[in-house]
Amino acid sequence: MTYYVPTMKDVERVRGTNGFKVVSTFSGCGGVCLGLEMAGYDVLWANEFIEAARDTYRANHPGVILSGDDVRNVSGGSILEAIGLKRGELDLFEGSPPCASFSTAGSIDKGWGRVKSYSDSEQRSDDLFFEYSRLVKELYPKVFIAENVSGLVKGKSIGYFKEILQDLKSNGYLVEARLLDASYLGVPQARQRIIFVGVREDLAKKFHVKPVFPKPVNDRFTVADIIQKDPVAPPYIDEETGHDISLERYAVGKEWDRTPLGGSSEKYFQLVRPALNKPVGTITATAGVVGAASVSHPLEKRKFDLKELRAFQSFPEDFILTGTYQQRAERIGRSVPPLMAKAIGDIIREEILEVINASG
Repeated sequence: MTYYVPTMKDVERVRGTNGFKVVSTFSGCGGVCLGLEMAGYDVLWANEFIEAARDTYRANHPGVILSGDDVRNVSGGSILEAIGLKRGELDLFEGSPPCASFSTAGSIDKGWGRVKSYSDSEQRSDDLFFEYSRLVKELYPKVFIAENVSGLVKGKSIGYFKEILQDLKSNGYLVEARLLDASYLGVPQARQRIIFVGVREDLAKKFHVKPVFPKPVNDRFTVADIIQKDPVAPPYIDEETGHDISLERYAVGKEWDRTPLGGSSEKYFQLVRPALNKPVGTITATAGVVGAASVSHPLEKRKFDLKELRAFQSFPEDFILTGTYQQRAERIGRSVPPLMAKAIGDIIREEILEVINASG
């Protein structure tokens, strides 16, 4: 089994071939959009508040209408006017509201309800899922999908999860949420995310369809499928940006020496030297902060370079990244892996949208 990610030219050839239209919010650099395009969808309109992320999105999706407005100021009517559709005609609406207020352990941070730093901006983020739900109501798409961190369904966050679920259902949708792991969907990374899928109640009743999720695959790709087999000596420089990615001059470098292969640091729990025979651990937004503890190269005392990060997140090797090494790595770390999004898009197309079209 060989790990393969379509090139951007491959994506361009299949984009729009299934005939279904998409609107995206909280689009980041375009991970979900790219995955849906791999599945044949046509993304018409996207919204991203962070300027650096918009730069990357624009470089890879020049044909998509891209808004940089705060989503609180965006109306469903303005989106529909821009793409030439009426309420209820949109096939798929997707969004990944920022998850900065939740940890993977299910705790809610002290900044709840406050404006705080998020990427290159200052904003309040804990109300954004309800803004997404508002747009679901205003657009009234046939299907919607939303994504968030696994911590949303753990610990103290459960109450907030239930509020979100109820709010989405109140728009007239059958809604289910499921925890999915990208490593069981063709991505060489153990990345758990909660995925919401909603189907309009009128369509569910008329066409006998319901929310669906992709089935996990048995064979998983590993770290060894991505990195070079033989370690190389320093200096460690990211070829794309010329940035020094060695851990040698940082405290985490000394801790890397003490951390066993396949283990994590006792001092910095986020510092991990991943096992070669397993998927890599979750790539996070700090992947490009060289002195910060995160998943590192298992055999060389360094961060992953951008070529490796693209591969671990299932981005095409010719996907354009913009900005500094840190900004480019952050874009990848904040994304939904495109192959994960493709798997979700494929099953929704096959078991919901094509059924509606064939019977409509």
